[in-house]
Amino acid sequence: MDRHISIAIDGPAAAGKSSLAKNIAKKLGFVYLKTGWLYRAVGFFVYEKNIAGDNIEAIEECIDKAKAGLEDLKTDLIYQDGEQKIYLNGRDISDKVGAEKIGKYASDVSKIRKVRDFLLAPQRDAALKYNIVLEGRDIGTVILPDADVKIFLTASAQARALRRLEDEKKINAGGAPQTYEQILQEIIERDEQDSSRAIAPLKPADDAVILDNSGLQQHETLEKALKIIKEKLPYVDIR
Repeated sequence: MDRHISIAIDGPAAAGKSSLAKNIAKKLGFVYLKTGWLYRAVGFFVYEKNIAGDNIEAIEECIDKAKAGLEDLKTDLIYQDGEQKIYLNGRDISDKVGAEKIGKYASDVSKIRKVRDFLLAPQRDAALKYNIVLEGRDIGTVILPDADVKIFLTASAQARALRRLEDEKKINAGGAPQTYEQILQEIIERDEQDSSRAIAPLKPADDAVILDNSGLQQHETLEKALKIIKEKLPYVDIR
């Protein structure tokens, strides 16, 4: 094959994009890139510097300094033992970027054009080097508008809140630091924030296939996604 294949998975928070993208990559033998971690790394950087997420001027100043070599702000997505890791200035922060507060910082910094431009190159470069599956909120609309397959994965806010609650219970050995109502409200607010931002708002690409997995198990979502891919790319081998 003369060119590499790219598959874009977009959708709202807690829709299951990460699991789906990872499983698709495994089935196809592609590289999986969790692009949202790049924004979470920048959000974590801002958080550690005690800069408010809505302090656009201060965040833009950090980006300008980084581009000029005056500020250490280097993000690296690395694969170790089959797992993706995110490094910030040489430090593994993979176990820190998943926190809800860092997710909010990530959403804040993702509204800033200089941040998005700063993180555009590493995502497009990866698509030029590998057969790749990328997931995020604007992969098919901004990052890779020419992706071979675009899937917009979504689910009701209620279904996503229940999934996140179950995940938190597993992480916290049966308990959960938040109630279902709190998680649902956070998801609703996050949806509004992501869909109404001026820069690269969350929305399906015109040629994306909408996949609603509200009532689906993870393996059922994967089956439907693979069917979409096979219809678009009949020559691709599925393991």
